[in-house]
Amino acid sequence: MVLDLAAAIIQNSVKTAFGRDRPPPPSAALDPIAAIAMTFADEFALLLRARYPLIYIPTAEEERLERAIAAVAKEAGGRNTYGWDFVDGYQDAPNDRGFGKRNPLQALEFVERIPENSPSVFILRDFHRFLEDVAVARKLRNLARSLKSQPKNVVLISPELTVPADLREVIAVAEFPLPSGPDLRAEIERLAAAMGTPLGDRDLDELARSCQGLSLERVRRVLGRAIAAGSRFDDTTLDLILEEKRQTIRQTQILDFCPAIERMDDIGGLDALKEWLLRRGGAFSDRARQYGLPYPKGLLLVGIQGTGKSLTAKAIAHHWHLPLLRLDAGRLFGGLVGESESRTRQAVQLAEAMAPCILWIDEIDKAFAGLGSKGDSGTASRVFGTFVTWLAEKQSPVFVVATANDIQALPPELVRKGRFDEIFFVGLPSQPERRAIFEVHLSRLRPQTLKAYDLDRLAYETPDFSGAEIEQAIVEAMHLGFSENRDFTTDDILRAVSDLVPLARTAREQIEALQQWAASGKARLASRGGSAIARLQQLQNPDSDGDRIE
Repeated sequence: MVLDLAAAIIQNSVKTAFGRDRPPPPSAALDPIAAIAMTFADEFALLLRARYPLIYIPTAEEERLERAIAAVAKEAGGRNTYGWDFVDGYQDAPNDRGFGKRNPLQALEFVERIPENSPSVFILRDFHRFLEDVAVARKLRNLARSLKSQPKNVVLISPELTVPADLREVIAVAEFPLPSGPDLRAEIERLAAAMGTPLGDRDLDELARSCQGLSLERVRRVLGRAIAAGSRFDDTTLDLILEEKRQTIRQTQILDFCPAIERMDDIGGLDALKEWLLRRGGAFSDRARQYGLPYPKGLLLVGIQGTGKSLTAKAIAHHWHLPLLRLDAGRLFGGLVGESESRTRQAVQLAEAMAPCILWIDEIDKAFAGLGSKGDSGTASRVFGTFVTWLAEKQSPVFVVATANDIQALPPELVRKGRFDEIFFVGLPSQPERRAIFEVHLSRLRPQTLKAYDLDRLAYETPDFSGAEIEQAIVEAMHLGFSENRDFTTDDILRAVSDLVPLARTAREQIEALQQWAASGKARLASRGGSAIARLQQLQNPDSDGDRIE
């Protein structure tokens, strides 16, 4: 709605400047990207000039928003600003101080008491709680009609977006973004100067980047805590900022902040995938922007359960030194009408506010299984549509890592080119890769006695085993050794292996169908060379004399 209005006003300005009968020059044409990139001040000023009577702004940063509104109102013809809340009523009206206290209907009646020719902005805090009231809703609709010819605007501020159906046609919704990098940098610089420890440009940039995604109030709180603790900014400050981000994300109950301690070396095999990731390690740097590189979009990892897809997501975050956010797609769906779409937008906005970051969506195939069924009135389709549109059009440095086990359950729109940078198939590990997986686990568990284990024999005796099943076999061997008061051996691992039935045997048909899909060239192979390639080639050409498939 706001962008359509912006387009109309800009186009009208172009016609006025160049004449209605003359086409505007190319430079005067409306740039949709420029319209989307409007700042909040520009958008709010536009709403005031267009005389939008009722404006709803969902945000938790009440204080910062009111300062921004007051600044825009002052520039837009010197409009007066009045603020109301349920407890204290109006506090900015000298002759009516406290008017409308504990009475939201009176708060709306105050708007009519101000002369019609007096440009004003009325800020009503936490007013979403009263929108379901019949009298309040009717009064708002009456005001929406009468204020169209008056320079007055009513602004509803709320921590959440809740607009009843009968008010959706008369209320315009504007977004108030979290503080930008320059805003955070200026605030950090002010706090540092206040404590008498001015910071260099590099430290300011690092702290501002670390605080990305936090409200200004949270930034002040965490930096004040750092000042109280040590009166200086150092690595401890970064840890405090990280913990504050965890708290912020935890409170949303949509995203999880995951610690990323796994390294690329913890992944056994998958050489082609790791090389692809290492090559893009610097793609989020300023040097990459100067080179002209766009931000990487993301990665879809398709494959058999337990082959290291989730481990790869964590290792990417650790190697690129980026925060890892995990999206549980099941949490997007709510019971109220419009709640699922609202949660999806909130998750996207939070991820973009935390950028640069890794957004990990585990088992995305289960989230959108059965898409198009009529049981949810199209909610899943709308959520999916919002998500895939964001995937294709996002400009923010949010690298999406999605994992899936069943490619057939994924909608075709998700796997087409442009959604992700690449789709990798992660199959069962080859014999050399299984040896590497055994080495990773045993070097972590028994670094001093690693040479005592026959890695080659273990790798040979575990055909069709995934990485997770190899780990489970080692754990079972440890139980065997512990129960007999001794260290576990190669024979214990082999005994555990003989008792374990791998998924590749219990779900052979599904796995072979997945391997056939990968062999058809629809995905890039995460492993290079070895029997993994031979397996896929023989599946594609059954009559060829390929290597032995384990």
